[in-house]
Amino acid sequence: MKRIILSMAIIFGTCALAQEKKSDTAKTKNIEGVTITKQVFKKQSDRFVYDVAASPIAKGNTTFDLLKQTPLLSSTDDKTLKIAGKNNALIYINGRKSNMDSESLAQFLKNTPAENIQKIEVITVPGSEYQVESSDGIINIVLKKKMSDGLNGNMRMSNTTNKYNGSQASFSANYRKNKLGISASLSGGENIEAQTYTLRNGTAKTSNESVGDVDDPNKNIGGYLNIDYQLNDKSNLALSWNTWANKSYNSTVDLFNTIKKTNTEYTWSKNREDSRSYNNSVNLNYELKTDSLGSKLNVNAAYLNYRRFQSTDNQTFASDINREVGKIKTQVFQDLPQIINNFSGMVDYNQKFKNDLTVSIGGNYNKTKTDNDSKNITYSFNPVKAPDSRPNHFIYDENIYGMYLTLEKKISDKLSGKIGARYEITNSLGTSDNAPTEALRRIERNYKNLLPYLSLNYTINDKNNISYSFSSRMRRPSFWELNPVRNILTDDNYTQNDPFVKASSTYNQELTYMFKNSYFLILNHSYIQDVITQVPLQGYPVSPAGKEGENPALRYIRTNFGNKQEMSAMVGIQKSFFKQYWTTNFNIGVQHNINNGSLDTDPTTGDRFKDEKGTHGKFITYTNKTNSTSLLIQTNNTVRLDKKKTWFFGVNYFFVDKQQIELGSLKNLMSLDLSLKKMWNDWTFAVNVNDVLNTNIVKIEDFQENGNYNYIHQNRYNRSLTVSLTYNFGNQKVKKVRDIEGASDTIKSRTR
Repeated sequence: MKRIILSMAIIFGTCALAQEKKSDTAKTKNIEGVTITKQVFKKQSDRFVYDVAASPIAKGNTTFDLLKQTPLLSSTDDKTLKIAGKNNALIYINGRKSNMDSESLAQFLKNTPAENIQKIEVITVPGSEYQVESSDGIINIVLKKKMSDGLNGNMRMSNTTNKYNGSQASFSANYRKNKLGISASLSGGENIEAQTYTLRNGTAKTSNESVGDVDDPNKNIGGYLNIDYQLNDKSNLALSWNTWANKSYNSTVDLFNTIKKTNTEYTWSKNREDSRSYNNSVNLNYELKTDSLGSKLNVNAAYLNYRRFQSTDNQTFASDINREVGKIKTQVFQDLPQIINNFSGMVDYNQKFKNDLTVSIGGNYNKTKTDNDSKNITYSFNPVKAPDSRPNHFIYDENIYGMYLTLEKKISDKLSGKIGARYEITNSLGTSDNAPTEALRRIERNYKNLLPYLSLNYTINDKNNISYSFSSRMRRPSFWELNPVRNILTDDNYTQNDPFVKASSTYNQELTYMFKNSYFLILNHSYIQDVITQVPLQGYPVSPAGKEGENPALRYIRTNFGNKQEMSAMVGIQKSFFKQYWTTNFNIGVQHNINNGSLDTDPTTGDRFKDEKGTHGKFITYTNKTNSTSLLIQTNNTVRLDKKKTWFFGVNYFFVDKQQIELGSLKNLMSLDLSLKKMWNDWTFAVNVNDVLNTNIVKIEDFQENGNYNYIHQNRYNRSLTVSLTYNFGNQKVKKVRDIEGASDTIKSRTR
């Protein structure tokens, strides 16, 4: 059911893309506010640098709140962080990606007070040394240098109310003694993710409408343990373990369906799902400093194990115009387990020279095996038919070899640059011992990619700075996208994964101008080949053998869907006024999307779709060759209410004009969020109200030239009230143990 929620609406990914242009993800640690004298926001080489220590918003905030206030960063769903113009944001600590599991990221960031951050770096176009995909950006959090022996930590409790009530709690501690550093965290909570759907599709002659609710209860628990030991003045050895578990039993989908053909038919779709997932990873790191200039060697070895067990019971009942539940018509049982094992290794070496030249070289290896032993049994009761059993044991093996070389040079006091390239070899094989078609029994993909990178930065004078970056990246499909199973919403409405999806290529360009380290202009252009997305195919399905379906169907197909261009222009300001009583972060811009894709065949089954039943029907092609230009506005404001800096009021707002995405036209979205915060000694009390006006509701509409239409209305109950209480204890000068970039980090984002 989570796959249905994720895939069906597209919704988090689509909205985020629409709103910011919203993993891999990461974690942060404790931060302490300081006395503010001025703010600093500037462009350095390949990144934007935000001096948190000089910002009035740091004191008393959680790490998540602090990041939302950082220029170019935002969160439109209060769960994920986004960089303006980027698909995804990876969070690094002191230049190293965290091992925190992606599902636990939001809870961890919200449960960690901002206590020891020196600065935040926003890398919009990462260099070749970073293992990122597509147009991903990086948020690097740099901790303060102060360090002393002792213990510190924090405890946090919060409660959130929207349609239902949810609660979270966390405990984290950092300990340092001489050469040994240990950090640990444990967090958990429970909530019900609620959504209300209205789905309409059809033609002038037929239509299908589904209206109802999706409720997904979740219980989560997870944490991490990091042990870092300084072998000598030049070397460190670290062991990290991360774990996260989710239990979601009795998730429900209740949709009332109205099917209009020559007559009108009414049905109920009542789906029940039990699922649980476990994610464990272990990473061993060795770091060696080779000279006094900062040159160093990093070696990582890691193991990742991801397990998800999902069973569904999808039932369709006859009904009438009064929505009475009648006799059962069909019942589909699905068992959809997925087990992922990954072994990874990574070596990086940075050599610094006295003439301001840095040479970075490294390589990585990832071996992943994904086991999907799914079962699907369909029972028909009216008329009664023999059960239709369709097991499918799909195994996907993947080997990735990567290497990179980067040269960074400060040419003069005004001009600096970086040039590099990453070379990747991918060998993959998907096999099935009982696939319904021969083509699905062996799917082999082998490709090689050279990914260049260039960055130039020119400081005109102390008030003006200009920079340019170019990057080429790939995006590999998530492992669940490759598993050839259906996620059923109704009898005639479901999502279809696709094992034939291949990696897409992205080419990013960015031009930036900054004035007085407070005002900025950013121009972005991205060209994506073989876009990995989800598009609707609808009508009467016709199999390759010529068998035609009795009812019109709607399938959301995961596939490669042509090419796409995204262009944006944004101006912004990050500044404090009235003696730092008011700090504002304001962005306004336009985004232009050029879509160019078409699809006429289900790539997994080979089915095509007719606009009407029988020999007179014509085959249908779904096309999206529409352009759109959208206005984007976002502002985050913090107002200090007293001289002692203990009361703060926050006002955040975003607006996204309607724009064309793969599923159709996404209508405009906006949200107004308010917050009030009180600090008292080591305690912080906060109240947050999100989506005050209840306007962050997804509406997607598409009209095809052939007469087909598709409409999605999804309310995710974003309007919510959150009350939290945080307590910090111990020696607040303790430095968090080193964060190590795990060798399996790039794989984790593909388990989502």
